[in-house]
Amino acid sequence: MSENVKKSPFEGGFRGMLKIKNLVFMGTPDFALPSLKALIQAKHNVICVVMQPDRPKGRRREVVASPVKLCAQEYNIKIFQPETITDALAKDIQALSPDLILVVAYGKILPKQILDIPRFGCINAHASLLPKYRGAAPIQRALLNGEKQTGVTIMFMNERMDAGDILLQEKVLIGSSDNLETLSDKLSKLSAKLLVKAILQVEQGTCSRTPQHHAEATYAPMLKKSDGLIDWTRSAEEINNMTKAMNP
Repeated sequence: MSENVKKSPFEGGFRGMLKIKNLVFMGTPDFALPSLKALIQAKHNVICVVMQPDRPKGRRREVVASPVKLCAQEYNIKIFQPETITDALAKDIQALSPDLILVVAYGKILPKQILDIPRFGCINAHASLLPKYRGAAPIQRALLNGEKQTGVTIMFMNERMDAGDILLQEKVLIGSSDNLETLSDKLSKLSAKLLVKAILQVEQGTCSRTPQHHAEATYAPMLKKSDGLIDWTRSAEEINNMTKAMNP
């Protein structure tokens, strides 16, 4: 084992003995839906779904429940929708005694008081090959920059943004016709598959934690509306990349 890969605390004497009974899922947009469905289909006990409040959408600005919320309601899963992460939310999650918290595009950085709750930690599915493109818009930034590949990283979370130890990582080629919608669909399905695989590895004590090379980190900050304005002095390739990244 290389010196930059450290053993999981679940390896060794715990092999084959762990049973993850209770999961809390945190995710808000459509991207998170395949992961929630995969956990349910794999018979994991998702005891709670935490997501951001319902927001107005469309030209009529009607408040609409997200597909993640509708899925949780369909399976009678407890739902929390706090505007901000508060002590009250931490107490509510603590009372559920989760073994793991799984995070997929929740949209907020979790404080230590949340990270410390579950027995086996918090695991995040991030849509890039970390340490590249940490932050809120990794798929858009990969398209904007004309990347030929991207992927999904499953990592244990810490207090720094997208800086935790890597459990699993898998690459995805970016096709010439891919845009934000098609690439997000590929990565959301891969996130779901890898999350289920990561849980199994934790239970079996076979996962390894690989620290990220922080000096190589790049960032993908949240997009602004002005990022959608075309600069016609740019090259045709750059404008083409931009239209892919902003569609829809």
